[in-house]
Amino acid sequence: MNYKKIIGFIVIFGSLACNSDDSNNTNSCDQLVIISSEQYDESNGNLSINNLKIEEDCLRINFSSSGCSGDTWKVKLIDSEEILESDPPQRNLKVSLKNEELCQAVITKEITFDISELRVEGTKILLNIKNSDDKLLYEY
Repeated sequence: MNYKKIIGFIVIFGSLACNSDDSNNTNSCDQLVIISSEQYDESNGNLSINNLKIEEDCLRINFSSSGCSGDTWKVKLIDSEEILESDPPQRNLKVSLKNEELCQAVITKEITFDISELRVEGTKILLNIKNSDDKLLYEY
């Protein structure tokens, strides 16, 4: 058996398999935004937003909360399903954190959300983030 050919085949096949998902998926956000008035109205947990930034169709959120490691946290970005008619139009969002960790350390994490589903007619929308004083202009 020619092991060099087999290993070469495995390396090439593995490389193609890893790259195939990237070429079909231009979105590199961690999670999708949830559009739900019911979930928007629910409690959102205790967190502090440190920084917000829009990068293409991703909203990058840097936040902190108390906990042990943050490994068990469940984070969601929730849209209220309401489009405020202004110029530009506006949408209300909030970051929801389910945190059952009982440690007192302060953990900081960063996560991105695909916000392309928030687009409305036109080329931009203003995003009002409930947990923050920031308003972000999303241009597409």
